[in-house]
Amino acid sequence: MPPNTINEQTLRRFYDAFARLDAATMQACYASDAAFQDEVFTLRGATAIGAMWGMLCTATQSNPKAKAAWRLTYRDVQTDGSAGQAHWDAHYLFSATGRLVDNAIDAAFTFTPEGLIATHHDRFDFWKWSRQALGVPGWLLGWSSALRAKVQARAAGNLARFVKPS
Repeated sequence: MPPNTINEQTLRRFYDAFARLDAATMQACYASDAAFQDEVFTLRGATAIGAMWGMLCTATQSNPKAKAAWRLTYRDVQTDGSAGQAHWDAHYLFSATGRLVDNAIDAAFTFTPEGLIATHHDRFDFWKWSRQALGVPGWLLGWSSALRAKVQARAAGNLARFVKPS
């Protein structure tokens, strides 16, 4: 994939902001009608996607142990005029259990003509993630659609509460 400067700059801006836990800058990298999907979330619109990043960044920033553990690296950024990809690794404390996670993620993107992210799809090994994040339940059930659905529902509930605190 030949490099495209504006799209590559967008991805580097996005991941550099993520490494700093700067959700506002991350959100600004998305088109207003962007779509995001990973193993846990399926979201539409920069506001919803930004809220997800905001929730994750806030959870890390507000917990001294989590903030000390946080590390994000990225590599293999490749873009062309309309698409791109990158690999990123996140080292963090999973807030629900306090367990350390090292998650390796492959990301695929499409871009608007202005260089904003139109679609963002992160792929990672859910079973490997669940073993780290959840411990024994992840070892036993991380392969199952039932556990995945439970994690997705909990994450959606957490995001809804983050957006509309009680």
